[in-house]
Amino acid sequence: MTDTRLVHTVGVGAMEWLWAHRDGFRLETDVDPEVGFLERFKPVGELALVCKVLFREGVAGSRQAELARRLLDHVWRETLDGGTMLVRGQRTEPASPIPFEVYLPFRELGYSQPELERHVLLNNRLDSWFAFETTPTRRLGLSAFQRRFGLTPRPSESEALRSTWLARTPEPWTVEGHIGYDITHCVFHLTDWGENPAGLPPDIAEYLATWLPAWIDDWLDLRRWDLLGELLVVDACLPRPTLDETAWRAFAAAQQPDGAMPAIRDMPEGDEEAVFDVVYHSTLVAAFASVLATSRALTELAGAAS
Repeated sequence: MTDTRLVHTVGVGAMEWLWAHRDGFRLETDVDPEVGFLERFKPVGELALVCKVLFREGVAGSRQAELARRLLDHVWRETLDGGTMLVRGQRTEPASPIPFEVYLPFRELGYSQPELERHVLLNNRLDSWFAFETTPTRRLGLSAFQRRFGLTPRPSESEALRSTWLARTPEPWTVEGHIGYDITHCVFHLTDWGENPAGLPPDIAEYLATWLPAWIDDWLDLRRWDLLGELLVVDACLPRPTLDETAWRAFAAAQQPDGAMPAIRDMPEGDEEAVFDVVYHSTLVAAFASVLATSRALTELAGAAS
């Protein structure tokens, strides 16, 4: 079994780096809306999702949990201006689901923006919101988020799942980078980000149990740390995770002394903002994989001891 201390240390280092670089979670308020004002919201939403998992699993140390809460407070207050920037984003692109996607994990963690919630309830009644063209995996995610918000998913999650790559369990050797990310996020949505491994349909769970080890080996060989980290999360979402020791040791070795996790091969060079934009996601993934794998490992150890 993978060394639980090693796995936990990866998450501690990642959270330290994210806190030290918290100003990287920034918006570009003067950007032309046609160029993508809402694109800078993505890192903030991903941070909230990962911190929610960290609090939920309850395996973080006091320092790690404190930094996660301080990070959330910082981005809610300084980046999102108490949620008013999400309202601005919704007004800028009324049919976009991005403000809703970013807001939901904050709402689940106790933050509130009533005006945005009114927009969400209004949009939920519009055919335009559900005609929004996106990938099947993201559509599944939107349906899952609607359920978690208390809305009736349209389409249903089971209907949305049928259109995804993973639901078809295709030839496993056809997986490349973009498909790999679709696979991982499909699993995240089906299991509510690792909370409910039973949310994986049995045929999909069996398919992943068979082929995930090969995919982990492939992306380890390529030193694609960002996708490898997501695949390690998928492993921790399975009913019987492997917690691959070789992959985890290599993943931990790729982490920088300051806690940053390179996305591909080695750390990029450049100014602080540019480097943040390249590695914030892989570092968040490292924190996510660490807390979920630590939780699963401790559960297995407790089961073996009982």
